[in-house]
Amino acid sequence: MIILDQTTKRYQGGHEALRSVSLQVEKGEMVFLTGHSGAGKSTLLKLITRIEVPTSGQIRVNGHLLNRMPKRQVPFYRRDIGMVFQNHQLLMDRTVFDNVALPLRVSGAHPDDMQRRVRAALDKVGLLKREKYYPQMLSGGEQQRVGIARAVVNRPTILLADEPTGNLDPLLSREVMNLFAEFNRVGTTVMIASHDLGLIARMPYRVLTLREGSLVRSSAIEGLRNG
Repeated sequence: MIILDQTTKRYQGGHEALRSVSLQVEKGEMVFLTGHSGAGKSTLLKLITRIEVPTSGQIRVNGHLLNRMPKRQVPFYRRDIGMVFQNHQLLMDRTVFDNVALPLRVSGAHPDDMQRRVRAALDKVGLLKREKYYPQMLSGGEQQRVGIARAVVNRPTILLADEPTGNLDPLLSREVMNLFAEFNRVGTTVMIASHDLGLIARMPYRVLTLREGSLVRSSAIEGLRNG
């Protein structure tokens, strides 16, 4: 569960990226986070991952109060969160297998367990036969799927994605969204930041809309169209 209570994030110089945002995402829910460029979508995801800390208000994720979390606990907290980026952030000098295995190496997983879990993640995204490839040998859509496999290899309870289809064509975008929906169907809580309302409209999930740092709507996409 993700709860923001009157959460504000103010950066040096006085810019408020988020302003008194209150929202709740239930365990096992899939939601979209949308809004114009600069509305605060990326900042909200950074707060949930504890990359940033709020200026005021509270954030509680899976029972953890992030405002008071000591820095030493942050790496352990993040093991339960998968993050997918628009630009993939893959290591080009490492194979697909090694890119996906990175979170497990960091957490000290046993080599046998690592082999099994990496291959299971790659199989889930349809890239098991490309485990020995390097990222530059893959298409943009395949690279994004490697990023998704890396995000889920630790079996997180929460999966966050920041504009994961921003560089993909419509067909690949739908394939990627369907992958997120599959993970949600097995119980993973999913939050996706996207400005593509056309794509979101085809998905039957709740939409959180930010405008200039404030939450202005939490509704189905029909509410966005008619509001």
